[in-house]
Amino acid sequence: MNPDRQEVNMYAEERQNAMAQRIATEGRLSVAALAKEFDVTTETVRRDLTSLERQDLIRRVHGGAVPSSALHVIEAGVQDRARTRPTEKDAIAQRALRYLPAPGSTILLDAGTTTAALAAALPPAHRLTVVTHSVPIAARLAGLPQVELHVLPGRVRSTTLAAVGTETVHALGQLRVDVAFVGTNGVSTDHGLSTPDADEAHVKAAIVGATRSVVVLADGSKIGEEHIRRFAAIEDVDTLVTTGDADDDELEALRASGLEIDLA
Repeated sequence: MNPDRQEVNMYAEERQNAMAQRIATEGRLSVAALAKEFDVTTETVRRDLTSLERQDLIRRVHGGAVPSSALHVIEAGVQDRARTRPTEKDAIAQRALRYLPAPGSTILLDAGTTTAALAAALPPAHRLTVVTHSVPIAARLAGLPQVELHVLPGRVRSTTLAAVGTETVHALGQLRVDVAFVGTNGVSTDHGLSTPDADEAHVKAAIVGATRSVVVLADGSKIGEEHIRRFAAIEDVDTLVTTGDADDDELEALRASGLEIDLA
C-alpha cells in the first residue's frame, strides 16, 4: 500500500471516530459545524457521516447527524417540520407554480410541509384535478372551487399524517397523472431520493411511477443528505426546486447527472 494513502486512511478513520464521539456527546451536530471543527469540506463530512451510519454509530438527519441511539428522532413530525424553514418552503412553493400543467390537468401532491405550501399557493383561477395521500393537504384543498380533489386510501401515519400501505400503493398503480410534486428527506447523486421510513418510501416510489413528470421540492438543507430508504434514482426526476443555500458541489454533481435544478 502507498504510505501516503495509508496515512490518509488512518487520518480519516481517526477523524470519523472523533466525529462519532462528538455527536454522542452533543446529541446532534450539523454538517457545517463538523466541517468547521475538523477543518474539512462539507462534502468530506457527508462522506464521513455516511461511513459512520453504515457502521451504525450515528444516524443522519436533515443538515447533520444524531447518535445511533436517537433513531426515533430522525423523522420529525408534521408540526415540528411545519415550523422549520417556512420562508424557504414558501419560496419553493412560489417557484414551483411555474411547473403546474395546463388548466384541466391532473397533479399529484406528495405529503409534506413543502408540498403543503404549494397546495396553499395554487392559483384560484387555475382549474386542476388534485390527487393526494396527505390529510392536511386534502383538508386545505377540500371545497376549493377550482380543485377536483381525490384522496388516496390507506392507513394514516401519525408522524406524517399521510396514507401509506398496500391500499395506497395499489391505488397509485392505477393512476397516470400529468405532474407529481414530491417531497424528500434527502437528495444525493450517490443515493438518489431517500426517506427514513419504508412505508413512506413505497408510496413515494409509487407516486414517481404514476406520473409523466416528477418535480421534487426540497430546501437546501436536504441536498446531499442520505437516508436509509431510497425511493427514486436521480434519472427518475425531471426537476428539483430548491433554495440557494444548498451545497454548491452537490448541486453541480446533480446538474452533471442531467437533473434540471431551479433555485427559488
